[in-house]
Amino acid sequence: MSESVQYVTNQQGERVGVLLNLETYHQLTNTSTSDAEILTGLSQDELQALVESLLSPKAQVQLDYLLGRNAEHQLSADEIATLDRLLEQVDQLNILKTRVRYTLNKFHLRFKL
Repeated sequence: MSESVQYVTNQQGERVGVLLNLETYHQLTNTSTSDAEILTGLSQDELQALVESLLSPKAQVQLDYLLGRNAEHQLSADEIATLDRLLEQVDQLNILKTRVRYTLNKFHLRFKL
């Protein structure tokens, strides 16, 4: 079975082009406009970076702290609002990561978990 994507390199080893097998080409040209969940215009490396994205360390520390205080029912109204905002960010990151995985799987591109 051939790879769905192959890169053309120059004499210095830099990527200067890409070859797609016919199935991948058809998927890219036929699906990307009809499937709103597919992320277009991003390289495989960019998609991989998104799969691995996390909350910032500062936000993660704050989230952990607020979750602990919430378990003890000790949050102020402002802290509840901050916790809700952070949880919304986590939800949005998870949605984005799911769309990235879907995009990579749709085009048979490899990614590491």
